[in-house]
Amino acid sequence: MNLYHAGLFPDVIAMQLDISKEEVDRVIKDAIAEEEKKRKSIKQASDTSSLGMFYLDAVVNIENIIKSAQLAMWKSLKGEMEFNISNEDTQNVLEKMAESKATFVILYIDIVGSTKLSMTLTPDKLAAIIRGFTHEMSLIVSTYGGYVLKYLGDAILAFFVVSDKSNPYIPCINAVHCARSMIRAMKEGLNIILNQEGYPELDVRVGMDVGESVVVQYGWDVQSLVVDGRKITVKKAHHDILGYTISMASKITGFAQPNQIVIGQYVYEALDEQQTDAFKLLPTPPETWSYVSSKTGNLYSLYASLSC
Repeated sequence: MNLYHAGLFPDVIAMQLDISKEEVDRVIKDAIAEEEKKRKSIKQASDTSSLGMFYLDAVVNIENIIKSAQLAMWKSLKGEMEFNISNEDTQNVLEKMAESKATFVILYIDIVGSTKLSMTLTPDKLAAIIRGFTHEMSLIVSTYGGYVLKYLGDAILAFFVVSDKSNPYIPCINAVHCARSMIRAMKEGLNIILNQEGYPELDVRVGMDVGESVVVQYGWDVQSLVVDGRKITVKKAHHDILGYTISMASKITGFAQPNQIVIGQYVYEALDEQQTDAFKLLPTPPETWSYVSSKTGNLYSLYASLSC
């Protein structure tokens, strides 16, 4: 297939590899059919798996998000909240893209100063705060058409599927609005309750980037169920996302100030003028940032939100 994609004709490939032209034609036909099958699966997953293909901020009620955050944190501190967020939808989406490349907006959010927090709170109170935080941030991700990929201590890694990599505007703007709502939910929702209950207020920081990544399968999630009195074992493949964009989003987050969003150049370029006006070019000292744009070869720019 490398020879074919390089422009060689099938009969020339057959001579070089010392096999029949019919065999070359069969391999090429099967490979093209498999690529088309993967392409259709990715498009189907993008188009039907969520609301992520629509502009969602216009229909999101931020007041309800803030109220939900206040209630969740209050219940969590009282030991009355159940963390009932499932990753089934995430795995179902990724399963359709398994062993192939797809384009995602990656969003990374974490709590500022969580190490200090862990040194001043009892384990049960720390767990309650983190539980309330991750629960509400996960719901906000879902509200904006995204999916939580994984929890990393006090951080959440989420993604938004880009169905058309030549035009990532909708998932990029949904991710930016998601980040803004997260910060408002933190400041006006979770922190209100923490303050009332005598706990320190928390800040968050958000980083995001967009690019192509590989969806891979890592082992299996195994569950034991009892059906009609019989114990059965159910195995379901576990999928993850690997690639440059994942690590970039994590590194970008490190440049954010408390309650600030920092986005990569490709996200910035996908936004409309009204949105880009809300960001400023972020100075990046060469000793701390040396990544270059794959499109231009120049330094990859970062942009920080002016306010949230």
